[in-house]
Amino acid sequence: MHVLIIGAYGSAGSAVAETLAPQVGPDGALDQLTLVDDGEPGGGLCILQGCMPSKAVLSAAGHRYQVRADERLRGEPATIDLESVVDIKDDQVLGFAEHRRAAIQDLTEQEGVTFIHDTAQFVDDRVVEVGDERFNPDYVVVATGSAPNIPNLDGMDSVSYMGSADVLDATSLPESGIVMGFGYVGIELVPYLVEAGVSDLTVIEHDERPIDEADPEFGDELLSLYREEFGVTVLTETHERRIEQTADGVRLTVDRDGAEETVEAEELFLFTGRQPNLDRLQLAHTTLSPEEGWVRPTMQAADDDRVYVVGDVNSREPILHVAKEQGYTAGENILRAIDGEAQVAYENIHHHVIFSGASVYPFARVGHTKASAMEAGHTVVEATRWAADDGVFNVKDIPWGLARLTVDADTGVVLGYQGLHADADTMAKTMQVIIELGLDVRTVPDRSYHPTLPEILDGLFRETAALVE
Repeated sequence: MHVLIIGAYGSAGSAVAETLAPQVGPDGALDQLTLVDDGEPGGGLCILQGCMPSKAVLSAAGHRYQVRADERLRGEPATIDLESVVDIKDDQVLGFAEHRRAAIQDLTEQEGVTFIHDTAQFVDDRVVEVGDERFNPDYVVVATGSAPNIPNLDGMDSVSYMGSADVLDATSLPESGIVMGFGYVGIELVPYLVEAGVSDLTVIEHDERPIDEADPEFGDELLSLYREEFGVTVLTETHERRIEQTADGVRLTVDRDGAEETVEAEELFLFTGRQPNLDRLQLAHTTLSPEEGWVRPTMQAADDDRVYVVGDVNSREPILHVAKEQGYTAGENILRAIDGEAQVAYENIHHHVIFSGASVYPFARVGHTKASAMEAGHTVVEATRWAADDGVFNVKDIPWGLARLTVDADTGVVLGYQGLHADADTMAKTMQVIIELGLDVRTVPDRSYHPTLPEILDGLFRETAALVE
């Protein structure tokens, strides 16, 4: 049996490779494993242009923001040295990427595992050309990630702009800018732009508020935070109509409250999401049709049981930890298919984090909201706590945000947590364990502990336990 993985350096592809490599050889299920990636330098989106470099630059913004916002401190806050930020970030990213490439190369020390640094494309169903070689493997794994989504907007092809990768590499920034795209990437990078020197920033938000996956109070709190603490102009329920280059930058015409308005700035920041990276695969030569629902929960392509599609490229849930887990599922399912066993579906509880508020005030959601829980058939009780009413958050001068717990009213089982507050990202792991284990909120220990910041969770546990009782 032969498996070929396209996109082996990425998080999803490397997870498949890690799962299958021990099965190559006389005593294993596979005779051959071919790993393909044309990345330069190679390492995957998260390492090169996503999670890791964004954390590096956001940390600088977070430090500056906290110094600037703390009324107990005097004097002008330091400015961010963009060249230093980028140099340090690049050095860190280089190390992470080298580690990923080395891990893949280590797999090739095993007989039967080969790596090819070149571009792969299909020439027929499960027939793949890599450079001047042609392969006809038993199974193909597509893990080619995603690429920036450029909106179909009048004038878009004639203006210059900075995407997220450009911002992460920028050693100079303009004083004014327009942000298109206020999803995960926009929410994270807007505070960085402000702290890095973009003093006049206008954000276009299509809906009434950001953070679609959260209850309305969380989006409203984020809007207040960005407007009041970061001085950002956020135009809600506003839609782009056309854009043009001007002598001084860009001019965006928008539809707001049924009337046209224009916004001008030196730079356009384009954070309008990502789309599956499929262009170079030549899927037209196959029966694969990459439309909605084209990848099953088993990670198999709907049109070909022997093609597995994992990570951002399948459009199911473009999140790093999901990509890796999908990769492990695909690897397991390939082995199950070889053994004639039934395929298993990849299932996970909702677990997302946005490093909002310069990562000082991250948003996290684990499991259900009230609406999704009721849709799933639960009767629920909820509790909400505001950071401004919490003594620990106030004495630490991190008073923004709120947290909410959703619990099954009949069984007491914890169904979901939403948090937009300091350290919500780290508290999310505790909540993930509680929710995935299906714990009854009444059995969660009600006792003080250090560090004291998670006392906000204690309050939620006590209140919902009383409601269940």
